[in-house]
Amino acid sequence: MIMRVKRRISHEEARVAETLKKGSRVTGAAREKLAADLKKKYDSGASIRALAEETGRSYGFVHRMLSESGVILRGRGGATRGKKAASA
Repeated sequence: MIMRVKRRISHEEARVAETLKKGSRVTGAAREKLAADLKKKYDSGASIRALAEETGRSYGFVHRMLSESGVILRGRGGATRGKKAASA
């Protein structure tokens, strides 16, 4: 049985999402506020994809906002291919 967990969004998140209609321009104070919110959530461990879904914006938009706000982006993670350890 698969259970879906529905996360409640706060009033603030709902307000931000409402002002971020896909394709609309985000400028001035709203852009600075959004960048600060995204930075805080990303630094707390949220992924770019999760932030994009939460805000209703594209991955590229969120990536650009994080880059503009000076965030050091994490690596993609997952398995990496390094040198094999020498046999004993």
